[in-house]
Amino acid sequence: MDLPFILQFAVIIGALAIGARVGGIGLGLWGGVGVFVLACLGAMPTAPPVDVMLIILAVIMAASVMEAAGGIDFLVSIAEKIIRKNPKHITLIAPFVAYVFTFLAGTGHIVYPLLPVIFEVAHRNKIRPERPMAITLIASQQAITASPVSAATAAMIGLFASQNLNFGLAQILMICVPSTLIGVLVGALVQTRVGKELDDDPEYQRRLAAGLITFEAETKGDPKPLPKTAKTSALLFLLGVAAVVAMGLFPGIRTIGSGESAEQISMPVAIEMIMLGVAAILLLIAKIEPAKVPVTKTCQAGIVAVIGIFGLAWMGDTFINANRELVIGGLGDMAKAAPWTFAIGLFFASVLLFSQAATARALMPLGLTLGIGPAALIGMFPAVNGYFFIPNYGSTIATMNFDRSGTTRIGKYVLNHSFMLPGLISTTTAIAVGLIISKIFF
Repeated sequence: MDLPFILQFAVIIGALAIGARVGGIGLGLWGGVGVFVLACLGAMPTAPPVDVMLIILAVIMAASVMEAAGGIDFLVSIAEKIIRKNPKHITLIAPFVAYVFTFLAGTGHIVYPLLPVIFEVAHRNKIRPERPMAITLIASQQAITASPVSAATAAMIGLFASQNLNFGLAQILMICVPSTLIGVLVGALVQTRVGKELDDDPEYQRRLAAGLITFEAETKGDPKPLPKTAKTSALLFLLGVAAVVAMGLFPGIRTIGSGESAEQISMPVAIEMIMLGVAAILLLIAKIEPAKVPVTKTCQAGIVAVIGIFGLAWMGDTFINANRELVIGGLGDMAKAAPWTFAIGLFFASVLLFSQAATARALMPLGLTLGIGPAALIGMFPAVNGYFFIPNYGSTIATMNFDRSGTTRIGKYVLNHSFMLPGLISTTTAIAVGLIISKIFF
């Protein structure tokens, strides 16, 4: 291991540490600083991941217009009804509701409005809120790696398209949908037995005695009135998602011309066209003021994701490209002997990068270089869901704050937190099932 490699690796760690401390778009911006410093140390910057960013922007626009029209509130209202209808089985029902809605919307942020509902239903039925809340958050992360319109899936589609590989959305769905669903199921079953019952939990009893939490305080409240355009916007967005899936499953739909002159529109371009079109039609039909779209939560979160991909993935690409021989030499033998070990690298990279998409964009090309087949890489794709490992991400903090019973928490030793067990079980199971599916069918 030579001095330039050590210095450049120190730059990566430093940029990640400062970016994580700043938070938000800070991660991506400090990734850009990392690229600059790496260039000063002699590493030639690679090309930014433009295709991936364009896909994400197109999907963000459609989802943001849908939110402005009330579509996300409409979807959340449906989710609330499902959760409230099955209170005794909330630990099994809630994560799958979150999974489906994240799968359709392409963002885990849709789970936030569900968290207080999950807490209320669990608490009223004397179910330890940690059980459904922790696995629900993990389920929303797992669904990202199966969603046809998520930033992470866009990174995988862009990678395969750039390498002219006969793999894409269809293969990702066929492998990752069943593997992540099974992972969530196993995690949820384990969660039904996690922790003490509320009557035996000292922290809960302390809060109850101090008057910090009461059953009377948990009221359903009047349903929020939805705009007339809410249902229409949600249905139109989901129609766009269905069109994306159809184009991935049936390439003939995106074929132009016939015979020898026939050419296929690439999936990145197809997604961009469909989603921009959906956004434009939604804007027209719902009569949304364009100025309202950029201030939606979806748009703001999406821009953070784009900046993250821009800076972090670019920095990772530059580092790996500059040290290709050393990195490949160190990982090549291990990957050839046991390809599944590459999933460990993906997992811990995602712990540092706080982004499934950035991790996939930065490391999946290395997997191809190491000789790991695209089907196996798709099987390992859920490994990028590792940012629950250190409980400092926004969604984990929000989940703990919504649980006023104090059962969803960070342990004495930091890493023994509420999300560790369901996260490790769901992710490990999803990877194992994904690799089995890829081995049998591809």
